Amino acid sequence: MNPSKSDFVTVRGTRLHVRRWGRADAPTLFMLHGWMDISASFQFVVDALAGDWQVIAPDARGFGLSDWPVAERGGGSYWFHDYLADLDALLDRYAPTGQVNLVGHSMGANVVCLYAGARPERVRRVVDLEGFGLAPSKAAQMPRRLGAWLDELREPPTLRSYASEEEVAARLIKTNPRLAPERARFLAQHWSKLDSDGRYRLLADPAHKQRGPLLYRLDEVMAVWANVRAKVLHIEAAASPTLTMLAGDIPLNEYKARFRAFPDWREHIIDDAGHMVHHDQPEQIAALIEGFCA
Repeated sequence: MNPSKSDFVTVRGTRLHVRRWGRADAPTLFMLHGWMDISASFQFVVDALAGDWQVIAPDARGFGLSDWPVAERGGGSYWFHDYLADLDALLDRYAPTGQVNLVGHSMGANVVCLYAGARPERVRRVVDLEGFGLAPSKAAQMPRRLGAWLDELREPPTLRSYASEEEVAARLIKTNPRLAPERARFLAQHWSKLDSDGRYRLLADPAHKQRGPLLYRLDEVMAVWANVRAKVLHIEAAASPTLTMLAGDIPLNEYKARFRAFPDWREHIIDDAGHMVHHDQPEQIAALIEGFCA
């Protein structure tokens, strides 16, 4: 495996862990992981890159080795737009001038797509791995949403613990049966830590499981996407279970019509892969990223 180095960068009072592979003077790819994931998740794609690249991948706040911003608001609380602000600050540090190549998976894909519309002059290419956005919301959902948010403030969500790293790896394989055992063991080492009670706990703030009080506004999201100047490559698993789950009763072609908002958008479908396409087919993902961003 290609070794990585770690930086710790304080952004708006929260210390973020940033993982870096490759030479500092090489062309750079910024990679953002998904929800309940970590920057080390991109190790297999980095290993498959044929060219000479620097890859910079942060652990999002509250994940991995990044701090939980508890003191910032008096409790574990996260707003989606914090991730955009963190990306903005990290780009100012690592690429203060010029345009950047952004790769994101799932939640990270939604972050980079929104960022590319908010800062269109800063982004050269966007690679979106299984980033679909949420189903359109309706105003009638708001009372129940607010009530659920208040309930979870009273009884915050929790995460289970595990007896060993092997048990963590087994949990990863249960979620993704395509995941090779050696990759699961590698991820388990970075996804969990041994606690003082002898149990392994995930490196994630349980507050990430708490739903926020705001609804997803697809019209606003599409307005941001329409402002993107960068070319966008959407990579999706064939018969994606995540797309099916998010779409619900909405026909898939109707759900994906939202991508027409991007001025320059294309897609590639990956066979024999699930939502974690970068774990299941890292060689294909690496080749697509390189071909698109070279």
